[in-house]
Amino acid sequence: MENVDAYSSPAPPSAEADPVLTDSGSSDASSSEEHMPHHFDVPHLVVRLVQCQHCSRPLHSPLRLPCGNTVCRSCLPPARPRTGITYPVAEGREEGFTCYWEGTNNCVGEHCVGDCGVDVVLCNVLDLFQEELAFPMPDAEAQGQPDSAGRLVRWKVDQTGAKSVEAQNARLSQRGWISGLYLLAWEGRFPCNAMEVVYERSTESAEEQACQQHDRIRFQKLRDRLRAELDCQVCYSLILDPLTTPCGHTFCRKCVARVLDHTDLCPICRRKVGMPATIQSEPLNRTISKIIEYFFADQVASRREADAEDELGGDHETNLPLFVCTLSFPTMPTFLHIFEPRYRLMIRRVVDSGDGKFGMVMYNRRGREQADGLGSTAFMQYGTLLMVQRYELLPDGRSLVIATGVSRFKVLEASELDGYHVARTERVDDISLAEEERLEAMETAASAMPDPTQSATAEHPLDSMSTQDLLDLSRDFIRRQRQTGAPWLHPRVMLAYGPVPIDAARFPWWLASILPIAEEEKYPILSAMSVRERLKISARWTRELEARDW
Repeated sequence: MENVDAYSSPAPPSAEADPVLTDSGSSDASSSEEHMPHHFDVPHLVVRLVQCQHCSRPLHSPLRLPCGNTVCRSCLPPARPRTGITYPVAEGREEGFTCYWEGTNNCVGEHCVGDCGVDVVLCNVLDLFQEELAFPMPDAEAQGQPDSAGRLVRWKVDQTGAKSVEAQNARLSQRGWISGLYLLAWEGRFPCNAMEVVYERSTESAEEQACQQHDRIRFQKLRDRLRAELDCQVCYSLILDPLTTPCGHTFCRKCVARVLDHTDLCPICRRKVGMPATIQSEPLNRTISKIIEYFFADQVASRREADAEDELGGDHETNLPLFVCTLSFPTMPTFLHIFEPRYRLMIRRVVDSGDGKFGMVMYNRRGREQADGLGSTAFMQYGTLLMVQRYELLPDGRSLVIATGVSRFKVLEASELDGYHVARTERVDDISLAEEERLEAMETAASAMPDPTQSATAEHPLDSMSTQDLLDLSRDFIRRQRQTGAPWLHPRVMLAYGPVPIDAARFPWWLASILPIAEEEKYPILSAMSVRERLKISARWTRELEARDW
């Protein structure tokens, strides 16, 4: 009589109950001892790590989706044209599709085809699975075996809409369970939502030991090869919270954030990353994350512990020195001639620390109450994180500093240190690109119907204009002002701040840096959380300036 081991999966794979993380092994009811399986003792969990959730085969030519999930290229849902969207302008953004994971795991449902791409690390990982698990049985062992030969594996499948589950089974022709199940999945005969998987063990002790030894060797060899593939190429440690860039390379989430503080180029291929500042809200690469958590749980726990200790060691977000002076903006230069002793001390400390970062906030000239319990401070709540690019001590005692805007922040708490302010801050990020596109489509669609009461010569409401039209409106204003020789567009200004940007995300910062209006009018742009909203603010400025008598 065969010995039966059963490993139960209480629920089919879903976004709410991840099968890789929630499957647990349990012994047959005849066993009096609780069975605690090793990783290689539960073969279907190993195979399920790389199964496509649509076709159930091992992932082939995988495409990462914006929600963090992965499907085979051939399993990508059919695309359809997208309307009412003009930003961002990039190849592949004119088509979209409805995601299989719509409504789960913060998936917005509709994805842009251009946001789906290759996954270099996952492709390499899948090659390792294929090399280690998908090898045929030697001919000498395979010859003469009837179809009924081989070990039996049974499982149940939850049929959508059915009142009961369907029982299924198959015989494996491989010596090991892991390799056998992998090939079964490769043939499309082992569903990714299999439940209550039961393995019928051989009654021959020597044969069963050989099978277990085979699985142990395969599993350990696969694990060793995977470890070399799953190092982050920024910190050279095991990838923690894997985030995949548009170019297809995967790093730790925090490593991507650090890289983007200095450059927008990928550390590996040097292509422009093009990721928004919302790194913390970007979904992790779920497939890579599950593989790492499954094979290297202890190392992940150690990394998280070390990472938590590093955070306690100090961060510019918890002790950021503030320069209370003017408005600065991300990606734009700020030029400072510092003569006050307190700020000369502050900048010297910033430079000596090697970090080179400080916060720039404008004066609260009207004594307005700030939000989040900050009260009536000497400065406004929103500011820009700057990084020192050039620092020079002048003979007359002044300090010359050129710094570039990195990101925005808002002050949560503040205190004084040696005459200058230091603050606990929170980074301010934009909404996601998907939300940006949804916002544009919604606003332009709502105003698509013509208003019969509106004059034909009246200006279009800004909300009704596409994001690209908002950018064009302000750029046309700049062009006309340059033709009239506006002094605020002098060549020296253009040399300092660069030519007129064509990038919609960068243009409002550039315009705010050079436009001759009061800082109080510019301040709201710092708290705007979408490119579209900032372009509407910019368009409002240009319309008001054109209406004035210069």
